[in-house]
Amino acid sequence: MSQKPKKSTTLTGFVKRNPDGFGFLIPDDPEHVDVYLPRWTMNGIMSGDRLEIRPKRERDGRFSGEVIKVLKRATQVIVGKFHKVGLEGSGVILDEGHAWGHDLHIRSGDTRDATEGQLVVVKITDFPDSEDGFAGEVIEVLGEHGDPLLDTKSCLYRANIPIEFSPETLRQVETIPDQVQETDFANRKDLRRLPFVTIDGATARDFDDAVCAQKESSGFRVWVAIADVAHYVKEGTSLDRDAYSRGTSVYFPDMVVPMLPEKLSNGLCSLNPHVPRLAMVAEITLNFNGEVVGSTFYEAVFESKHRMIYGEVEDLINGSPNPKYDDVLPNIKLMADIAKILMKRRFQAGSLDLEIPEAQLIIDGAGVPVDVVRGERLFAHRLIEELMLLANVQVGKFILSSGRPGIYRIHEEPFPDSLKDLELMGHNWGLRVRFQSGMIQKNLMRMLEHVRDKPEENILSILILRSMKQAQYSHENLGHFGLAFDCYTHFTSPIRRYPDLIVHRTLKRILHAQRQGSQADELEKMITAGQWLSACEQRSVKAERELKAIKKARFMQRFINQEFDGMVTGIARFGVFVQLRAYDIDGLVSIQGLRGDIFEYHEEKSKLIGRKTGTTVSLGDMMRVKVLRADPEAQEIDFEWVDQKHAPAHHGKTDRPDFEERSQAAPHRGGVRHSRFSKHSGKSEARPIHSKKNHKKRSSRKQKRR
Repeated sequence: MSQKPKKSTTLTGFVKRNPDGFGFLIPDDPEHVDVYLPRWTMNGIMSGDRLEIRPKRERDGRFSGEVIKVLKRATQVIVGKFHKVGLEGSGVILDEGHAWGHDLHIRSGDTRDATEGQLVVVKITDFPDSEDGFAGEVIEVLGEHGDPLLDTKSCLYRANIPIEFSPETLRQVETIPDQVQETDFANRKDLRRLPFVTIDGATARDFDDAVCAQKESSGFRVWVAIADVAHYVKEGTSLDRDAYSRGTSVYFPDMVVPMLPEKLSNGLCSLNPHVPRLAMVAEITLNFNGEVVGSTFYEAVFESKHRMIYGEVEDLINGSPNPKYDDVLPNIKLMADIAKILMKRRFQAGSLDLEIPEAQLIIDGAGVPVDVVRGERLFAHRLIEELMLLANVQVGKFILSSGRPGIYRIHEEPFPDSLKDLELMGHNWGLRVRFQSGMIQKNLMRMLEHVRDKPEENILSILILRSMKQAQYSHENLGHFGLAFDCYTHFTSPIRRYPDLIVHRTLKRILHAQRQGSQADELEKMITAGQWLSACEQRSVKAERELKAIKKARFMQRFINQEFDGMVTGIARFGVFVQLRAYDIDGLVSIQGLRGDIFEYHEEKSKLIGRKTGTTVSLGDMMRVKVLRADPEAQEIDFEWVDQKHAPAHHGKTDRPDFEERSQAAPHRGGVRHSRFSKHSGKSEARPIHSKKNHKKRSSRKQKRR
């Protein structure tokens, strides 16, 4: 962020409220630094609200501000634990998270007969700055607090993710035909003769991409057909407004909140087999080295010959026959060969290949997690990923070359300071690695190659992921660091991602030489959309993570006092985080839980060192732990180091050798993690598994418990 803010009499942005009552405005202007808002001006302001403020530069160069007005309230509905007040039948929701500044009161008659301790959904009727005080009415009683069935719905409400479609949208959907109409085939290229297939997870219900390829004298021709959602979701309609307000589908282990109504997402837009479907097609020609020779884009009608799942495709690639797919077997093997060529080129260009297996939560009908299984990543996943990446790049370049405003998927280079843990790990392992601009990707790939298929690979991948910035949507093409692409967009998932729908509309306007307003108007829409849709993605990811954390804590409750082997994935002054080998579940070993010595934190080495014995605890160390506590409400799991013989083996240096984006496949994709930057989410979550912020949060909770 620039330290030279633009001069302005007022600023707009959203606010983050500190538990102590002050706040910080995050300005809409990316060149302006954050602005401190003192307690006296924060009365009635809730975290996330959009504000207009009057900034003032202080003597020390920092900025403070005064709130002029609230432009938009971020929170309209809240979920909380109902507490009765007195005998008159009223209630209260306590501001336990300190995000509102006041407790919310519910008047007698507005409680829907909620009882003490029940989880309720409350619509805010009077905000904290109201003369009548912060108040609301119960619109739904979810049930008993702590009921596993309520976990998912609670996460959705807390994240302010819309759950229901508007009545106007539902009426609009009723007018849409159940089947593709032949009149829609006009002016479309007919590709129904080509051997298209869809390849997805076994539980998938919405199929938005189909692929096929053929070998030619000078190389290959690849077709990537993507559901033509823009044909049905017209800009400015109620259906479009509802989709935009969601921004993305949200996937939980036990349910999906779709961006589009099911009639479209699972029906008319879904590329189901043996029926004609409308599509936007990227037709790309490659030479035998995988270099793009040419690409064209057009509207088409086609038909998927088969709905295939990853496991079936993997068997075919590995030579196991399946007569059901004899008609497309040559095409599958050809696409596998093309994917290998594309992968090789991508990795040679510096694209990061982070292999971090992700566990899949198995949830029963009562909302209780019954198992946590490790998802396997097959080459069949990579086959689809490579073809989707190819299409996304070519569409992005086409829009960029047109000179028209577009929306791109960007992933910026990490700040050098964020790579400090990686340099420390290299030093601890006897590796000499220095990260500097222009050499970051090369050094990261070298590190990954040297630990490939070794125990250190997982922790190194986690640290690299932690160091990354978050991928975003932007009107500016800033390239994609993680994928090593100069230009990249999202084109391949318009059923579940609104940015892809925008890209389809842009592509159509370019192909038909159409405009929607002036160039300036189009650009302004792209700027606004990039900011909003990035925020929608972040709230979706946050809700998904929150539910996983809750369910993992519920799962670990059955293992209290049991022992597991794990790996140290985070170190802080107050303890270490350990990820279990048996499950993708991590917990905290407090500094008091490291028995046998008095351990001190050495930040410059990112280690804990025993004062008496000199025993060190470092990133990547193996540790045997006992489960002490699992709290779904707090989303916390606590361990204790139980066996000294499992202490880290090294004391100082070892004899180790010298030297877009992990994407989450949604549950409908088979519940596994694919390559870090695949088509399924195309995002660099780059989330700190245990960032300093999270460390401080856990530390404060520990202090409270002690």
